Amino acid sequence: MKNPQKKTPGRPRSAQSHQAMLKATLELLGEVGFAAMSIEAIAARAKVGKTTIYRRYKSKAELVADAIESIRQDVIIPDTGNLSSDIDELIKNAAQITLSPLGRQAVAMIISSAASNSQFAQIYWTNYLQPRRKAFAVVIERAITRNEVEPDLDPGLVFDAMSGIMLYATIFQPTTESWSEYVRRALQLLIPRG
Repeated sequence: MKNPQKKTPGRPRSAQSHQAMLKATLELLGEVGFAAMSIEAIAARAKVGKTTIYRRYKSKAELVADAIESIRQDVIIPDTGNLSSDIDELIKNAAQITLSPLGRQAVAMIISSAASNSQFAQIYWTNYLQPRRKAFAVVIERAITRNEVEPDLDPGLVFDAMSGIMLYATIFQPTTESWSEYVRRALQLLIPRG
């Protein structure tokens, strides 16, 4: 007797086609920007049908968000047992991701796309920034438990401020100290010790 296998409708998704879509999206995003690129142009450059794209993505904004994330590494949430050391690890990890040529390109694409398309901004916020924000909250919650910071410190606000400082320092690089030193010094002003 044959072992029945559950079949999924349609053809299986191709990893090669998916990579081609992401690559084409990033290329077009860099060449013409979010507003001027189209699903048709992405499909043509990736040598896939539009239906192949729409099987994976509901919209251009969703595809662009996924393409940008495909070149970014995920931030690792440290647990060193000390808030200052955790923050140092976060800054070190963020510097490796953000300050590389690919990282700078990703940041530029995120800002440009979010500024020109509110749907992209919402998708990127929901799918990528919110999970990172929630993961970062664990760092602050542990610090609160260890009495390193005040119990009413808002983890979301700290994450937003830290992200803003990092972004600012990426665009307008400090001249008297390194990117990491600048971010670390700014965060010391923002996080009151308990």
